[in-house]
Amino acid sequence: MLRNWAGNVEFSASAVHRPRSIPELQRLVAGADRIRALGTAHSFSTVADTAGELVSLAGLPPRIDIDQDRRLATVSAGLRYSDIAPRLDAAGLALANLASLPHIGVAGAVATGTHGSGDGNPCLAAAVRALQLVTAEGDLVTVSAQTDPDRLAGLVVSLGACGVVTSLTLGLVPAFTVWQWVVEDVPSEAIAADFGAVTGAGYSVSVFTGWDEARRDRIWVKRTTSAAPPAGWLGGRPAPAGRHPIAGQPAGSATAQRGVPGPWHERLPHFRPEFTPSAGAELQSEFLIARGDGPAALAALDRLRARLAPVVQVSEIRTVAADGLWLSPAYRRDSAAVHFTWIPDPAAVAPVLASVEDALAPFGPRPHWGKISSIPPAEVARRYPRLADFRRLVGAPGAGPKFRNDYVDAYLSETAGA
Repeated sequence: MLRNWAGNVEFSASAVHRPRSIPELQRLVAGADRIRALGTAHSFSTVADTAGELVSLAGLPPRIDIDQDRRLATVSAGLRYSDIAPRLDAAGLALANLASLPHIGVAGAVATGTHGSGDGNPCLAAAVRALQLVTAEGDLVTVSAQTDPDRLAGLVVSLGACGVVTSLTLGLVPAFTVWQWVVEDVPSEAIAADFGAVTGAGYSVSVFTGWDEARRDRIWVKRTTSAAPPAGWLGGRPAPAGRHPIAGQPAGSATAQRGVPGPWHERLPHFRPEFTPSAGAELQSEFLIARGDGPAALAALDRLRARLAPVVQVSEIRTVAADGLWLSPAYRRDSAAVHFTWIPDPAAVAPVLASVEDALAPFGPRPHWGKISSIPPAEVARRYPRLADFRRLVGAPGAGPKFRNDYVDAYLSETAGA
């Protein structure tokens, strides 16, 4: 029995393959009626499931080809960010941003629009400059920003519906150093009162809250200079020791804080790759809204805190810069992302999640594709202006129904987004 990382999704595939070469993968795809790529199984939704066959790319030969002059790296789709980041750093290069955990696979994170944090940082998929994929007939096709930028913008965050990606070419920046601090006991009203100043206080900023009655929150500030947040900032205080994003969890699994400098890939994530990230036993939801609606949305959620506190392990509020990727939750909209790490009890979470979605409804939330949501697919689809174009892309020769599943079909039905 194959389950996802959290254990809340039991995959229904008839077989799971682990090819050792690209030609073997091509033969598998060409011979399958239905097939989906399986990454690190960190999604909490059924986005990766299929009643057909699953194929893991973790067995393909690892590839990290770095072009120093052009600041590009072409990497195997089965690699994790923790696999590629040290190699890039050793070459004096970096990805502009990383997600909160480096354990996730590159291809899966890209396909679902996964992101890190920072007013100026778009989602991880925005780094893609080209990708190679196996089409329904088993052909190997490359699409790049140079040759077909509009098609690439549709293929990058594709939910796995257009083929099996085998490699991605990522745009890089010069390697950089990051200093990280945690400021705690910050009154929630101080954050809401100057939301833009809070999210703009560093290269990457995260606000953590448990929605408890006191509402004293933590702000994780990651900067590319050694200037610490000023004493007494927002009425808070510097954390006297390392902290985990979830209160009560051991701080040793979190990346170094208290202004100790480190390379980008050891500070931008919240968690170290050698430890289990987050709580482990959990469910997750996340919703992206317009950044300017952040304070109003937080005020709406604050009215639910008596219901949230018993079922939320922690919430994280981050910002994401707009991008032009058709199915990115931050498509053409600078966004605030409100994340919920729930207790692992679907029955207890479901009614509270519905209340959260009702509270956020006036702000047109776009759910993270890899996390749980009960917003009707047709309603979500209306929030993506290029959905009709993506539907045509999925129906084009080489794609077709082979790579789709019930999750994708729900969002791509002819009535969705109408």
